[in-house]
Amino acid sequence: MAQRVTFRRRNPYNTRSNKIKVVKTPGGVLRAQHTKKLATRPKCGDTGVPLQGVSALRPRAYAQVSKTSKTVSRAYGGVLSANAVKERVIRAFLIEEQKIVKKVVKEQTEAAKKAEKKTSKKAKKN
Repeated sequence: MAQRVTFRRRNPYNTRSNKIKVVKTPGGVLRAQHTKKLATRPKCGDTGVPLQGVSALRPRAYAQVSKTSKTVSRAYGGVLSANAVKERVIRAFLIEEQKIVKKVVKEQTEAAKKAEKKTSKKAKKN
């Protein structure tokens, strides 16, 4: 005859937080062993990719672990993935370059206009 197993805690419902695993003790008795919820890996804020080098723990457990297991030694380490940071750096660089190019083009057009005005004044005098 199969042995029945009941919950050991006060919650009698089969909820996500009340999962059990049936374990046979050395005495041959089946007991309910409550299992903890599995932790999901932290994800990148931009791309949604799981972060490498950051331990996957339940939220409260991060308070007990060292800083090295929560972050990566990089800008935005433990928050954004390496590719996302690389993309941000490249985007910022290109935006700055674009501003410089715009400024140079504007200066060149202004210089060309001044040169045209000077040549037109000389042509009028002659």
